This record gives sequence, structure tokens and C-alpha cells, in this order.
Amino acid sequence: MKKVIARKVGKYEVGRTVGVGTFAKVKFAQNTETGEGVALKVMAKSTILKHKMVHQIKREISIMKIVRHPNIVRLHEVLASQTKIYIVLEFVTGGELFDKIVHQGKLSENETRRYFQQLIDAVAHCHSKGVYHRDLKPENLLLDSHGNLKVSDFGLSALPQQGVELLHTTCGTPNYVAPEVLSHRGYDGAAADVWSCGVILYVLIAGYLPFDDSDLPTLYKKINTADFSCPFWVSPGATSLIRRILDPNPETRITIQGIKNDPWFRRNYVNVKYGEDEEVNLDDVRAVFDDIEDHYVTEHSANNDTGPIIMNAFEMITLSQGLNLSALFDRRQDYVKRQTRFVSRQPAKVVISTVEAVAESMGLKVHTRHYKTRLEGISENRKGQFAVVLEVYEVAPSLYMVDVRKASGDTLEYHKFYKNFCSKLEHIIWKPKEGMAKSPLPRTMTC
Repeated sequence: MKKVIARKVGKYEVGRTVGVGTFAKVKFAQNTETGEGVALKVMAKSTILKHKMVHQIKREISIMKIVRHPNIVRLHEVLASQTKIYIVLEFVTGGELFDKIVHQGKLSENETRRYFQQLIDAVAHCHSKGVYHRDLKPENLLLDSHGNLKVSDFGLSALPQQGVELLHTTCGTPNYVAPEVLSHRGYDGAAADVWSCGVILYVLIAGYLPFDDSDLPTLYKKINTADFSCPFWVSPGATSLIRRILDPNPETRITIQGIKNDPWFRRNYVNVKYGEDEEVNLDDVRAVFDDIEDHYVTEHSANNDTGPIIMNAFEMITLSQGLNLSALFDRRQDYVKRQTRFVSRQPAKVVISTVEAVAESMGLKVHTRHYKTRLEGISENRKGQFAVVLEVYEVAPSLYMVDVRKASGDTLEYHKFYKNFCSKLEHIIWKPKEGMAKSPLPRTMTC
């Protein structure tokens, strides 16, 4: 009988990988004391030191502990081992707002307003703490199981130095960046965040970007002159607010308070109540980054079994976002998301070898270790690297789930890749009979 690989970090039992970045992996983990699911961001100390990122990572962690708000992803605690740093975050199950836009296109004005109200509330809270996000975009806005917005990824956030009012670093995603940031002059972080919120508002209500061009100089020119127009279906109230936000002059651009006073914004607005005076303790952050030996972190493996990791019922529930497992087995429901998956009844080794063969036929570089494969290539626009990670899990005897994630590159390009890639794997993909996947989790399955 195959044994499950058990791995713990402190009180957290670590499971599958749910995200891969340049400097970190994010894994699903379960708090063994409360049963709560969390996201565990894992970073190698050697990588952080090599790239001289100690100050940046410490700042990001400190900021996330400072800006506690219902519409911001919560940071629970920070742990460390001799070789790794572990950031324990709220596990947000609803995916990215970006995926919702890709799937639905433009959103209704009422739905757009609700998300925008939550975004502005979160950004206003950050600004009240002296924090400026600087990389606001739909891909950094997550949705929880109730459809509430959560701002994430504070990696580019800034806390102005004492006595310094303007920021000078050019960062963020070009389509969402304010013109004054692109000009390489000092800029007000609050006004720059407001501009990015305006671009997000436009994308939600229109279904496409207000400023877009494959040629960067042309794109920058459009941004600098606020060269855009609102589509005919956008109401006069929303159009007026968008134009006041996407004002290229930061001095006359509407402020956060101005947005909150706007009639279109205030419709059905509910002020979020939360514990503003909650005490923030940064002792764990200092302990980790001051290289104090932490005795409360333990890691162990039950054995060195090289077979696929077995996914337990608890993970399956969280992966399918509830007791309905249809999203787990039905690719048609799931292909629009950044994290995608399919199921196969072929042996795990056959699945991996088939994936490798198909990837090589598509001209991709293939790197496989155990039952995890990384595929690398050049993006369609030739402007950067495109990478995908696939990992095989055993979900039942002779039934394997292949988790596919975008590691780098454009998200829209990834959606196209995944659809094309799966079409070449049809002979190993299992398609359950109609109705099978819609059954709830069997009562005999236990966590």
C-alpha cells in the first residue's frame, strides 16, 4: 500500500502547489489545530540573499501585517526554517477577478460598482496607513467564496521615507500605470493608485483596456494624453467618474475621498466595519529576518516515495470550492482559469511521458522531476518567456489529476495555450459520463 507523503511546517500540514512565481511557490496548507485552509508562500533564503531581496521581502510582509482590512488578503504569520521562509496567508478560493473578466467579458454596471466600492475601500485603508500599492490590476484582485474582492500582491508597495512626499521608482504594469509614473519624475503614490483604480473600473465595465497598443511608445502617448473613449453602454454617471479618475494631471485628478462622494459610487454603498484598532505585532517578522533561530518550525517527510502525491478529500473540497466536484473533473468549466486541470485514468508515468512528448512537439523545453514538469518557451509576442508547470496527483486508485499552472508569461496567452495543449492530449484525458461529476463528495470519503 502506497503511503502518503506528509509534510508539516509548524502547525500547518502542507499540500499541493497552487501557484509558482519567480522567487516563490505558494502551497495549500491546513492548520492542524483549527482545520482552516491557508496559502503558504515558500521562499528559499539562498534565493532571497542571492538577489538581494531581503529588504523588499521584509517590507512586503510588514506592509501586509499593517494593512488589515476585509478586502485585503490577510497575512496570518511568518515562519522560518534553516533554509526557507514561510509566509502564511489567507486562502482565497474564488480565483482572480481577471479570470472572471476573461470568462464573462464586461460585467454589469451594478456588479462593477460593488467590486469597485470594495477596491476603493481597500485602497483608502492602505493610504490611511501610508501604504501605496503601485501595482493594482485585475490579476492582483482575488475573489473569496462569497464573491468579495481581496487585494493581494504588495510586492511593489511603498512606504514613503520620513520627510519624503514623492516616490520615484517606475514600477507596475504599463497599461495600468499613471502617466506621471512613466515620466520618471517624482509622483504622489495615492494619485498613482487612483489612476490604476480608474483603469480597473474601465476594464470591468467595458471588458477591455482603455489604453492598449503593442508598440510601447504609442501606448505611453495614449496614456499621457488620456486618449480613450467609453463604450456606448456605459452610463453617464460611470463615464463621468472614469473621466475624472483618468485625468493625466495628478494635481486635478479626483481623490479617493472625491470618488467616495461621487453619486455613481455611493449608490447601494455599504461601509465595511472592521477592527481598525487591532494591534499589529511585527515580532515574528523581525525574528525571521534578524536570523534568530526559530525552534517552532519543523519539516519532515513520512518517506521518500517517488510516486505521485495523494490528494486527500479536504484538498479536493477546497480545490473544487465546495462539495460540488464538477469543476474538478469538467475541463469545460475550468479552462478559463489561470490554474487549470484535467483527469486521466492512464498510469502516472504514461501521463508524464505523453505530456513531455506533446510539449516537445510544440517546440517547448521540458524539465521533469518526479511527477512535476515545467514547460518553457518564448511568448507569442516575442517579448518574454512563457512557462507552465504541470503536476500529477493521485485522487483515487488508478485516477490521476494533472494540475496545470502558469509560471510566467501573459495570462491570456496561457488560456490559449492550455486549450491547444489539451486538444493534443485528448487520448489520455478521462471524460466522466454525464452526471457523474455533479455528484457531491461521497460520505465514505474522509479527510
